[in-house]
Amino acid sequence: MKESSTAPAKTKVSPDRQPHRPLHLHGRFVLLVVAGGILGALSRYGFGMALPAPNGWPLPTLLINLSGALALGWLLEALARSGPDAGLRRIARLGVGSGFLGAYTTYSTLALESVHLFGAGRGMDAMWYLVASLLGGVAATTLGIWLGAFRHRSNQRVQKARP
Repeated sequence: MKESSTAPAKTKVSPDRQPHRPLHLHGRFVLLVVAGGILGALSRYGFGMALPAPNGWPLPTLLINLSGALALGWLLEALARSGPDAGLRRIARLGVGSGFLGAYTTYSTLALESVHLFGAGRGMDAMWYLVASLLGGVAATTLGIWLGAFRHRSNQRVQKARP
């Protein structure tokens, strides 16, 4: 009777290759996300300062989050359709998607502004803000995905038409 081993099988790694390490353990990728995050946070701050907040209603945060959701949907769809997550596609996903757009959009400010509206006795304003943010975010992301897919199909048609 054979005994079965529960020890995981060891994979052989050739001497000239390093074993796969998760991306968060690669310093250059972490720095890429940090750099994108700094630029995204500065952009959010500048955009937020440039837009008015009518009667204290958080229009700047709503527009920032919706534009970020649209951009992230487009970016990720375009990257997914263009090939594997490697090289420049990985750099774009990490630097622009995770870094820039991750810091540009702000769920925490959405939550804080909602609490402030509720706390100020503006429950209907808070509800409209939450509905516009959440449903608008889904719609913006869906539109971004659709635009990324449309761009990909358009590029394919152009390439097929070339002699």
